[in-house]
Amino acid sequence: MNSASTNLLAKDMRAMILAAGLGSRLKPWTDHHPKALAIVNGKSLLQRNIKYLRSFGITSIVVNVHHFAEQVLDALEKNDGFGCDYIISDEREEVLETGGGLVKAQPYLVGNAPFVLMNVDILTDLNLGAMLQNHLEHAPLATLATRNRETSRYLLFDDEDRLCGWKNIKTGEEKPALQNGAEEPAIVKHPKAFSGIHIIDPKIFSLVKQEGKFSMIDVYLDLMADHTIRSFDHTGSRFIDVGKPESVLAAEQMFI
Repeated sequence: MNSASTNLLAKDMRAMILAAGLGSRLKPWTDHHPKALAIVNGKSLLQRNIKYLRSFGITSIVVNVHHFAEQVLDALEKNDGFGCDYIISDEREEVLETGGGLVKAQPYLVGNAPFVLMNVDILTDLNLGAMLQNHLEHAPLATLATRNRETSRYLLFDDEDRLCGWKNIKTGEEKPALQNGAEEPAIVKHPKAFSGIHIIDPKIFSLVKQEGKFSMIDVYLDLMADHTIRSFDHTGSRFIDVGKPESVLAAEQMFI
């Protein structure tokens, strides 16, 4: 598949930006503002990520809101969605985390084409077109952007880039946990840090068993035995998690 056909399909794709979180790590900004509107060189994280999606031909987005939701709504309205058609998934009654938020937004994302799910507080120049092409070639249930970087929690992938587990290196907790003293399966597990960007086949909605508030990582860990969840490594691209005040300063050095 060439890049032209990838770009053509991207025009029919939708994306969801997860912007509902409390942003506790980004205090004191989030004492009075949503993390989505944190400013990096004069532009908010939300504006930058909408521009990022637009650069790959994605102009239809869903944004979920909870913490200071009115400020996010006001920013989108005043700026005409920063050039995108947008739909709000309202979580003001209760923030639902990544998985619950996605399921609530299901009516806006169903269809035949895969869709992008991304955290609002990450900035990257990951080639989303290449990630989409990889997803279409391998046809997994989901493709997750990953990098080789230090973190406390890693996704584990086998030699064929398929998800096979999760590990917290600080606590030693690992999923799936071995049952009844069983021996470790003979699978080589490669730890990779998740970058907060997913490309997902909409058939996932018929497979999710969780309800209410839950994480997408738990969904993937539940489904990985019977469905392929793949890694797309983008170690060579720029990336930063703008989750702390000091990371805003670092982001300003990386993204003009």
